[in-house]
Amino acid sequence: MRDFNIPGRSAAMAANGMAATSHPLATLTALDMLRSGGNAVDAAIAAVAMQCVVEPESTGIGGDCFVLYSRKGALPIALSGAGRAPAKAHVEWYAERQIREIAVQTPHAATVPGCIDAWCLLNREHGSKPMSEILEPAAKAAEDGYVVTPRVAHDWARAEGKLRDPITAKVMLRDGKAPRAGDTMRNPALARTLRRIGREGREAFYEGAVARDIVNRLKELGGLHEEDDFAAQRSSWVEPIHASYRGYDVYECPPANQGLTALMILKTLEGYALGGEAFSEADRLHLIAEATKAAYHVRDTRIGDPDFVPVDVEKYLSAEWAERSRREIRIDRALPPQHWDGIEHKDTIYMCVVDRDGNAVSFINSLFSAFGTGIMAPESGVILHNRGSGFRTIPGHPNAIAPRKRPFHTLIPGMLVKDGRSVMPFGVMGGQFQAVGHATFLHRFLDRGMDPQQSAEAPRVFAYQGGLQVEHFVPEPIRADLARRGHRIEMLEVPIGGCQAIWIDRDRGVLIGGSEPRKDGLALGY
Repeated sequence: MRDFNIPGRSAAMAANGMAATSHPLATLTALDMLRSGGNAVDAAIAAVAMQCVVEPESTGIGGDCFVLYSRKGALPIALSGAGRAPAKAHVEWYAERQIREIAVQTPHAATVPGCIDAWCLLNREHGSKPMSEILEPAAKAAEDGYVVTPRVAHDWARAEGKLRDPITAKVMLRDGKAPRAGDTMRNPALARTLRRIGREGREAFYEGAVARDIVNRLKELGGLHEEDDFAAQRSSWVEPIHASYRGYDVYECPPANQGLTALMILKTLEGYALGGEAFSEADRLHLIAEATKAAYHVRDTRIGDPDFVPVDVEKYLSAEWAERSRREIRIDRALPPQHWDGIEHKDTIYMCVVDRDGNAVSFINSLFSAFGTGIMAPESGVILHNRGSGFRTIPGHPNAIAPRKRPFHTLIPGMLVKDGRSVMPFGVMGGQFQAVGHATFLHRFLDRGMDPQQSAEAPRVFAYQGGLQVEHFVPEPIRADLARRGHRIEMLEVPIGGCQAIWIDRDRGVLIGGSEPRKDGLALGY
């Protein structure tokens, strides 16, 4: 039960349909689509397209996406919209040139964007409205202009230096500066591209003028891309993975995503009675941090594209692995810090939709870092993501770059299942944090009895690169307690991640939604 004496937000409640996104326009777009007769898939694609316009620092059509979809409460299916490296991207090419890492602001960081193909596949097989109608609200916002919201403006300003390329700056800066909250921004070229995709489908992006525009820009900057790489891009339905936690099943995308990591953390935490009073809040945050270290070590040394690197999912979700993990953990002392070689980023959008028929969509779409590579194709208005910077240039590494290979992906939509029926699409954006974010959110929801909104609002910590990142509103006594256990406390200037979720209460016929207070958006139903 929420304490109404404390500032916060009530969970959203509705009977017929609901959307939870990180931007008000995206939530409204999804609701408009639902109320006009569209289903959850139509609403989700429309909302994500809108976010690609109005949250350009976090997502775009030049990025990747992943989806978990449950039809009328059935077990979820998974869609991988991961782009692939160019056919010429041999690891030896980088090693010979002593490129030890793939820098963010280079064409080598831009794998072929996968999201448009995924949107079109999802629409074709599970949508009810034409793409032209679904993409029109986003196209109109790009053409007529949209008002920049406060969190978007904040993130835009932090990434201002990345937007200095003259082509990018012309569209994404105002007199050389990031827009302020309340300013109106436009991207007419992107509006034209969205409408072309609406009329012609995936081919409008992966073949012809748009693909040529993107490839030419990348090649001008030294990229290895060819138009054939774009034409070959295809999304795929993949088998989701799952594990039990507190009587529920948690469904995630399989490798090369970090969904396995989230499940490993949950399996470790399941061995502790976190729902009662045996553990303090500092104990719980400590245990989450310690479980993170073991799971992330596996993540960063074992997980890659399964077409190239086998990953023993069954082994890492076994009771034996979880027990070994717990044996290493001490309640009074932090384990030695873990370090990994992946880049940090916090810029992604996650959203979810449930419609009146019980169809549920868990959807994540990203450019990886803020504004991706910062490289814009001039005629199409598309900013390219930097997902390829997640590759390694070390021959033999499980995540080494290779022709047409998919990089390790931080992106993970989630779905909670009870007795064989989906009961909650959920997700926590925030790059490297996402896996532990999923575990933390479900701990709050299932162990502590919080509703989706309270679970999204609760303070977060993240054991990252040898320190324990802590949000400012974690109480000082808890920070001191964690420091006494050996955690090196790092106070953050920017909040950790962002969350959306919708609980499906079939017994009462109600949807209960939560939305990230650290962002601009909201959950809203009708």
